Amino acid sequence: MSNSQPLARSAAAAAAAAAAIAKQAGPSSSLLSFSSTTSLSSSLFVKTIPAKMSDSSEQKSFTLQTASFDARFPNQNQTKHCWQNYVDYYRCVNAKGEDFVPCKQFFRAYNSLCPNEWIARWDEQRENNNFAASLEP
Repeated sequence: MSNSQPLARSAAAAAAAAAAIAKQAGPSSSLLSFSSTTSLSSSLFVKTIPAKMSDSSEQKSFTLQTASFDARFPNQNQTKHCWQNYVDYYRCVNAKGEDFVPCKQFFRAYNSLCPNEWIARWDEQRENNNFAASLEP
């Protein structure tokens, strides 16, 4: 049995549970309705969710995407992973510029992993020139 099979089963179970909750809530509910479109590829969990708003007939879908696996951070606690992606993003931007495509991967990773309060605090520290790490390339 490969490692991806338990993940696939748990993702399928989560999708089934979400569908059951949405079914119990009824069509007038403001809950998001989950589709069963789930893909597991290269340790990346992607879930496409069509959002149904009760007062609007339009359907908008968005994709939830987690940061991919990084062998440097194998444990459950992803605090260091969050911090390192934040620092790597700003080092990359300082070295290559904001339009450099590989820098955007660091941006997506730290936005996915880090709490918004931490990001706001670190941004404020960078502006005040008292950030704990050197962001020079």
